[in-house]
Amino acid sequence: VTESRSDLEDLQLYATPREQRFRRFASLEFEGQLYMTPHDFIQAVTSDEPKCAKKWRSLSKQELNQILMETPPVWKGSSKLFRNLNEKGLISYTEYLFLLCILTKPHAGFRIAFNMFDTDGNEMVDKKEFLVLQEIFRKKNEKREKRGDEEKRAMLRLQLYGYHTSTNSVLKTEGEDLVPRSYWDTLRRSTSQALFSDLAERADDISSSLSDTTLLVHFFGKKGKAELNFEDFYRFMDNLQTEVLEIEFLSYSNGMNTISEEDFAHILLRYTNVENTSSYLENMRCSIPEEKGITFDEFRSFFQFLNNLEDFTIAMQMYNFASRSIGQDEFKRAVYVATGVKLSPHLVNTVFKIFDVDRDDQLSYKEFIGIMKDRLNRGFR
Repeated sequence: VTESRSDLEDLQLYATPREQRFRRFASLEFEGQLYMTPHDFIQAVTSDEPKCAKKWRSLSKQELNQILMETPPVWKGSSKLFRNLNEKGLISYTEYLFLLCILTKPHAGFRIAFNMFDTDGNEMVDKKEFLVLQEIFRKKNEKREKRGDEEKRAMLRLQLYGYHTSTNSVLKTEGEDLVPRSYWDTLRRSTSQALFSDLAERADDISSSLSDTTLLVHFFGKKGKAELNFEDFYRFMDNLQTEVLEIEFLSYSNGMNTISEEDFAHILLRYTNVENTSSYLENMRCSIPEEKGITFDEFRSFFQFLNNLEDFTIAMQMYNFASRSIGQDEFKRAVYVATGVKLSPHLVNTVFKIFDVDRDDQLSYKEFIGIMKDRLNRGFR
């Protein structure tokens, strides 16, 4: 990067909120493009701000190759992958958006995600198919860019995507939908529009101008010739969800097998728009005087339920509970019918005591769903 540090920091003014967050947590730079380490990514989804001011460290080609050489293959993946890699890995901006998508999706959605990438329908995903991410997320980003100095915005695109934008695209442009969509919806809609022949040609252009990343080597091998099957893809997504939940749980458990009900409430309310969390916490303290603790299995099952919140909402509407409060048995049954997740009686009781402000042992559907939808979007804010 030849520009001065102040010029580069000025680019934050031209970035969208997601881009600003990526730039704030990223710590590596290679040939003008910024990258997160696996450690940076974990921080970005579990912390409000970096623990210390990030300085972009420039990597040499030799250092990059050494990092990629140490990247394990996908069949060696685990729920400690990001923690084990720590600072020895590179995650691009588009991969950051993809990983954020994974964290908020139900297991049933993993097959949909895989089929998005499998554009030729051979039940395997290759590197070319996966690289369509670069183009789809770049196209969505162009629609949301803040107006301003074209030169500065070009510098920002180079930082985030590693190459200057091109008029050549795998996406159809006629009749573009102007309704704001999530990156997941954009990915789902746009991949169905991509012709494989066009994708292959465009992916070659992208691949030749970009360096490999930890994710690409993990999925497709050091030579980029391996293919990814659904079982490995599913395991990667499940491991990532588990790893982030483990990190959050361990940050409160202090080596114990449980976290307190109050800590569970803190985690639940942390990324929501609730302004006065103290009233919820005080309500829970009065309602649960004796601490029993929340196990990791209970903790994980609740967040698996949150990832199925949309299906739960539909089930509640079908049960005609949407306009009234419900009791614990009704809530537990609706969760299981809608999502297949069994919540323990103690966990359900704890959730009720957190949100049952008037203490009638009934849960306000609208208030609970509204707050939890906000919580589900953590990391995207």
